Order: sequence, then structure tokens, then C-alpha cells
Amino acid sequence: MKRVLAWFRSWSMATKHSLFLFAGTLVLFGSVAWNNLHDAEQLFRKQVLSDAQVIIDRTNLYLNAYLDNVQNILLLLSTRAELLEEGHEEEAVTVLRQYAENNSTLYKTLYLVRPDGKVLSNTQVYYDIIGNPNLDRLYNQAKNNFGVMISEPYQSPLSGKTVAFIFPIRTKTDAQLKGMAVIEIDLIRLTTMLSQLMNSRNQTFTIITNKNHVVNTYDTSWPLFYYDLLPYDTSVFPPELNPDFVEKAGDLPVGITELAGAKGKLVAVKSGMNKLGWYFIAFIEDRYFYQNIISLYNNYKAAALVWVLILFVSSYMMSRYVTYPVRMLVAKMDRVRDMEVLPSISVRREDEIGRLAKSYNAMMERIHMLLTETKEMEQRKKQYELKMLQSQIAPHFLYNTLACISSLAKQHKTDAVRETIRSLVGLLSFSFDKSSEFVTLEEELEGLRMYAHIQTVRYGDKFTFHLNIAPETLPCQILKLTLQPLLENAIFHGLAPQKVQGTIRLRTALRRGRLIIYLRDDGVGMNSEQLQSVFSERRKAPSKHRFTGIGIMNVHERIRLHFGSEYGLRIASLPGTGTLIRIELPAYVSKD
Repeated sequence: MKRVLAWFRSWSMATKHSLFLFAGTLVLFGSVAWNNLHDAEQLFRKQVLSDAQVIIDRTNLYLNAYLDNVQNILLLLSTRAELLEEGHEEEAVTVLRQYAENNSTLYKTLYLVRPDGKVLSNTQVYYDIIGNPNLDRLYNQAKNNFGVMISEPYQSPLSGKTVAFIFPIRTKTDAQLKGMAVIEIDLIRLTTMLSQLMNSRNQTFTIITNKNHVVNTYDTSWPLFYYDLLPYDTSVFPPELNPDFVEKAGDLPVGITELAGAKGKLVAVKSGMNKLGWYFIAFIEDRYFYQNIISLYNNYKAAALVWVLILFVSSYMMSRYVTYPVRMLVAKMDRVRDMEVLPSISVRREDEIGRLAKSYNAMMERIHMLLTETKEMEQRKKQYELKMLQSQIAPHFLYNTLACISSLAKQHKTDAVRETIRSLVGLLSFSFDKSSEFVTLEEELEGLRMYAHIQTVRYGDKFTFHLNIAPETLPCQILKLTLQPLLENAIFHGLAPQKVQGTIRLRTALRRGRLIIYLRDDGVGMNSEQLQSVFSERRKAPSKHRFTGIGIMNVHERIRLHFGSEYGLRIASLPGTGTLIRIELPAYVSKD
């Protein structure tokens, strides 16, 4: 978890801002889109159920009209009571056939039943052969009734599965029962007609009586998938609905409910009881609502994809716009390496970020001023130190030089005395000259010769000094007293400790716009520790034998201070072999 938090903290502000903006907006608009999609789904569901309810209501109206038609036929038959009398059998059969032919889409079989058990039918021949055992039961029911009765569904030998409409025919005077008229309807045709309105791959229907008996029948002419939604018992033919399912369907309240079907959850729309005493129930597969809304889902997916891309790009661009000045400020601050050239931020805004940029620019200007002042103070301090060192002519050097001159005078070496005094005066004049800190290499070498002459007078043949000067290097400008401390160091620390005569060689050259000076001695040399201490001698007290207080480290620092860190001294030395100093300076020639 800590690694995840650390990784998250390492993100840039623009990334975090765009992520939070994108996520927040995505959640907000995603919730709105989901609610809209859900509302659209519910609206579609409501519309489908409303359409189903309308169809059911119209179907009930049709069934009520169907009942009215049956009642009219029964009333017409009741007005022909003479057809039940003996001797009118053929006329009765003819009348029944006419009614059946005129209403063949509605009725299957018509009967007139007399009290003596005589039955007349529009299919008299078939009845005489097959019969119909249900008529006795129906006749017994008609004895105690005066209006139209509707039986529960039953299996008739002549009509198949059917429902009987029964009307008792009585005398007008004493209401004695003269017989009954029975119409067995064609449930297959009724089911087929209703199936055209209700059956599809995703919805079907059933009609149940108030005693939970199924009215509609199985029609083999319809495709089998019309019957896949409901649990049919296929162990009998024609297949019948599972009794448990019929009982559950009968117990459903009027309206819209849910019920488990053969292939999953079903939405049941149950109508109220019609005039026939039947309940019409439409079943719609629950996933049908989602299947029909899939195009809406696809549209939402495409729109969501485009919208997410637009949201991502806009969030990123907005975050970049907001955080761009901050990132520029960070980039400018990261690039602050050289305080000589300070980057500034262009301010074009007046908001908090604009004020922050102005504060940054003001802060950097103040820092630059302070650093410039500090650097100038350091330079002045070093210049004062150098001038002080230049002005500090070591008393031992003067004492020893004057002692040598006195010795030469006692020996009556007038020329040597004159030459030594001239060298001392020239060296002091060269050292005390305040007109410029820079001299030509030729002037520096002249001062170096005078110093070498004085040391030769003092040490005799202890060393020899050889110059190999390239003529083109003589006009080059160098810092005054650059070479004298190096020669002094070679004499006192390289050659003086050894007992044999030594040699000091100085050579100059121009290479790629740079002045290169080599100073080499064959003295005692130095090991690595001694060589390392050479560059720390600035922190030590100057030797009393020096001409001035300037040491090797002072020379190196002066060169780097004036010309840059790529210039300065490089020293190589081996014990018993000697020391080589390489001085590298810019080849600068004064135009004056």
C-alpha cells in the first residue's frame, strides 16, 4: 500500500488533476446516463405492458361479444320449442346444421336434448355412432337454472376439448322444462384466433376459469417455440399445462406480477373476470424487455465511448491549461544551475498563478543581486589578499640578498654588485608596480630572469636556469607574478635539498588558442601525499624564504578566478626524478 501511495504521490499535478476531473465527471455523467437508460428501460417495459393490457381488454371485449353471439343463438333456439316435439326431428337437425354452418368459426357442435333423453345434433350421424356422455351431466345442471350456463372445459367425443353453453328451454305458461339447447364451441379455432394477437417468441397467453381450469387448448399447427415459455406436460397428448403452474396462475392477483416459467422469469398481465367467468392472462418473457432495448444499449455504448474520449481529452487539456504555468515555474526552477543567467517567467495572468510567477521573478532577481554582491565581495577580498601578499616582501629575502651584495662588495666584485643591485631594484619595481595586474609574457620573463640572477648569486652553481620561449608567445598577457612563485618553489623545495647541481627548464607554446607553459626541475620530487599538500598550502603560513607571500595555490586560484575553471595548474612529480608543472592560460594579446 505504501508503494502505491508513493507511486501516486510521484505523479505530476497535471496528471492528478486530469485524473480527478475525469473520474469525477465520469461518475457524475455515468450516473446520469445510467439513470436515463434505466428510465428508458422502465418506460419501454411500461409501454409493452400497457400494450399487452390493451390487447387483453380488447380480447375480453371480443369474448364478451362471443358470449353475446352464443346467447343470441341459444335464444333463437329457445323460440323454436316445437323442434323438441316428436315428429320434428328432421327439421330440428336441419335448423341446427344451418346455425352451425353460418357460425362455423365459432361453434363446433349444437345439440337439442329432450327430457326423454332424445338428442338432436347438427352432426346427427356422428352422434348416433359415437354419442356424448357429457350431455346427461349438462342436462342435470340445466334443470335447476333458467338462464345461459357455461360449463367447465371438458373433452367431448365430437368437439374435442370444448366448453358448453347451456340454455334450458321451458314452457311459457308453467315454465316446465321441455329440454335444453347446448352449443360446444371450437376451442382450437378460438385459441388460434387469440394466438394471432398474443403469441410470439417472447410472449404467450392462457385463459383460466374461476375454478382454475384451462380453457385454451394446444394447437399443433403453431410452431413449438410458441409453447416453450410455459411448462407443458408432454407425457399426454395434446400436452397440457402443469397443474401446479395453473394453480399459481389462477392465484395471481389482477394486474401485473411475476411468475417463474419454463425458461425463466415471466411477467404476467392478468385481466379481471369477463362475462364468461374467465381470466385472460398474458405472459411476457422478462428478458424480452432487455432484448428490445439492446439497440438503445448499443447507442449508449457508442455515445459513451465517444463521450469518454472527449471527456478524457478535455480533462487533459483543461488540466494542462491550469497547471501549465506551475509546470513552467517548476521547469524554470529545475534549470537554475548558473546564477549568472537566471530564467524568468513571462507573466500574462492576473490570478493566483500570475502572482506566484511575479513573486518567483522578484525572488530570483533578489537572489541574483545578493549573489552578485557576494561574488564581488569575494573577488575584492581575494584581490586585497593578493595585493597584500604582493606587497609583503619577505624580510629574509631582502636580508639574504643584501648580505650577498655586501659579500660581493668586500670581494671588490664591482660588476657583480652592480648587476645584483640592478636585478634587485628591477624586481622590486616590477613587484610594486600598481598600474596593471596583467603583464606580457615577455615582461614576466624579464622579472623571472632578475629573480633567477639574485638566487644564482646567493646559491652559486647550485642550479642552472634554461629558457625555451616560442616567439609568438611573448606578447600574450598573463597575470603578474605567475611564474616567480613556481620558480621559487622549484629552487627551495626541489633543488636546494639535494647536494648536486640541478637544472630548471621553462618552455612555452601556443596550442589551439591557449598559452601553455612548462616548468620542470630535476630535483628531489614529491610523493603523492606531498603533492596533495601543495594545493592546501594556502591554509599554511607563507615560508620566510619566499620573495612574496604568494604560493602555488594562490597562483592556481588567481588563474581560475580570472579565466575560469578550465584553466590553471597541473603538477606531476616523482621522488628522485623531479617535478613538472603545466600552466594553461588563454592566449590573449592586448591591442594596446
